[in-house]
Parts: sequence; C-alpha cells; structure tokens
Amino acid sequence: MASPARVGGPAGRDAQARRPGGLAALRPAVAVRRPRRNQRRYGRHPGTSGAQGLGLHNDLQNESSIVGNFPQVIMMDRFGTEAQKKEWTEALITGERSMAFGLTEPSHGSDATWLETRAERDGNSWVINGAKRFNTGVHRATHDLVFARTSGEPGQARGITAFLVPTDTPGFTVPYYWWTLNMPTDHGEVALEDVRVSGDAVLGEVDRGLEVGQTFLHENRIRQAASSLGAAQYCIDRAVDYANERRVFGKPLSVNQAVQWPLVELQTEAQMVRLLVYYAADQLDRNHHMEVSDKVAMANYRANRLVCEAADRAMQVFGGMGYSRHEPFEHIYRHHRRYRITEGAEEIQIRRVAQRLFKFGKK
Repeated sequence: MASPARVGGPAGRDAQARRPGGLAALRPAVAVRRPRRNQRRYGRHPGTSGAQGLGLHNDLQNESSIVGNFPQVIMMDRFGTEAQKKEWTEALITGERSMAFGLTEPSHGSDATWLETRAERDGNSWVINGAKRFNTGVHRATHDLVFARTSGEPGQARGITAFLVPTDTPGFTVPYYWWTLNMPTDHGEVALEDVRVSGDAVLGEVDRGLEVGQTFLHENRIRQAASSLGAAQYCIDRAVDYANERRVFGKPLSVNQAVQWPLVELQTEAQMVRLLVYYAADQLDRNHHMEVSDKVAMANYRANRLVCEAADRAMQVFGGMGYSRHEPFEHIYRHHRRYRITEGAEEIQIRRVAQRLFKFGKK
C-alpha cells in the first residue's frame, strides 16, 4: 500500500494530518490490516484530543472527523468485493475519494426501514429514484452511499440495498443545504431522479444493505462518545481553572459550594463515562457489533448528554464571557448537541438498551 502522504482530491487539505505517522493514520492502518482489537485503542484518541479544546478532534464545519475511525474504510473492508477494496480502500484513506452517507429521508429518520427511495434493476444497471435529507458529507464527497429499497415491504429490514453513487451522475442533484445550529454546510438535501448506476455499485449484498448502514452507525457512535467525553473534560477543566483564578467579593470564585458541587457532579460523571466508553470499545472489538449494540448505545447517549451539560456549566461559571464567542463553550455545545440526534436520537439509543434489558425485539 502506498504511503498516506500521497494525498489528493477533495480531502487534500488534510494532508498534514494524514502524513506517515500523522494522527489521521492511526485508525485506517489498523482497520485495514488488523480489523479487530482496535476500537479500544482508538477510543482514547478523540477523547484525548477533544480534551485539548476545539479543533483537532473534529473539523468543526464537517460531520466527518479528521482524526476519525474511518467507518467508510471499515465498511469497505467488511462488505466490499475484492475489486471494490482495491479501488476504494487506499483512495478513502488518502482522500482521493470520499463517501457521503445517504440514509435519512425527508419523511424518515430513525425509522430507516420505512425509507421510500427505490432502486429497480434495468439489465446490468440499477435506476434509483427518491430523496435524501441531511446527507452527511455530500458537499465534498466524490460518491454518496445511497440506501434504497430493492425488494420487500416498508418496515422490513431485508430488502434495502446500499449503492455507491458518483455525485456527478446525471440525475443526482443537491438542491440546497440545511443550515443547522452549528454548520451552514455538510447536511445536504439530495434528489435522485432516474439515477443510473452499474451493478458493481452495490456495496455488500443486494437486499442486505442495512447491515452496511448499521456498521457505519455503530462505528460512529463510539467516535462520538469518545470525542464528546474529551470535550466535556475540557469544559470541566477550564471551568475549574477559571473558578480558582477569578476573584469575587475578595475571594476566589471556587470557594463557593454552588460552583464546586455542579463541577464535582460532572467530573464524577466524566470518569464513569470514560470507563464505559473504554468498555464498549473493547466489547466492539471482541464481538459482532449487533451483539454489543446496547453497550455502544449506553456510551453514546451518556457521553453526548454529558458534554452538553459540561459546556452549559462552563458558560455559567465563566459568566458573560462564557456566553461570548471569545470562549469556545457555546461552540462546543452547538457542535456536540447534534450528536444527541445524528447517529440515532438518544431516545432510540435508550430504546436499544431497553430491548436488551427487557428482552424484546431483535438482539
């Protein structure tokens, strides 16, 4: 495999991070060469870099991490044909190709099995019609991983297929982008009108594309949990330092129990979540992702909730300056608040834990 230093395409701006030995090289090398026993080690990296503040652990104008767990590489390793792996794996790592993720639709989010986008065979090709919403990363992607129903009835998990669709394919358009709380780009509205792709555009098996999507979601849930934990720790540490330095009524702000106790609660929660993230990552390395989906869900929703509470508390401790954009806390809140929705709303995560706890639904 060629050196990751040879970087081109739309992700070329990340070349410095992707150089040999660079931080972005941490995950894909492990994913491709040793696909197991890597999440636990990875889980520490965004947590550590996130604890240094905004910037390194995520490109704040994109959903996709710079220092990421590269779920697209993992999906290709697990589901791609030999020809697809040869064509895609190195290109994804170097940035010569990038893959957006098109699952959510205008009328369907958490209920992905009810999606309405359809793909029909036409000789050796597939013709796709439908629409996608909040199509993550499509603003800079060379391809979009589009999920479409190819058989079965609405609500059935089987019958959904994943397609690698070049974003310059006729009929593939992005009418506009949703301006979210944090970003003016990244979440595109996609229209697919008679989009024709070849038979080798299918990733994974026909009618079993939801397995591909679930892999992406579980890998990203660990990434989110780790980065949220790191950002939460940053907020706590900064709030403690400021409380010790700031003097009010002739005394440090930190002598007030009203300041101490909320931060003690947050630090205690951060330590518990840290161990939960490590445990979930280790279990994900040792088992099939669907067997430990409840562990991943626990880590995800608790870490994402924690960072929002920690950012809010830091703003409160800093007072007016905390609310300003001269401090990073409001941006941390805006950035991480979406994680309580994007990879499955936290209510869906809690429901997943309940399924395992009360033994209903599929494992």
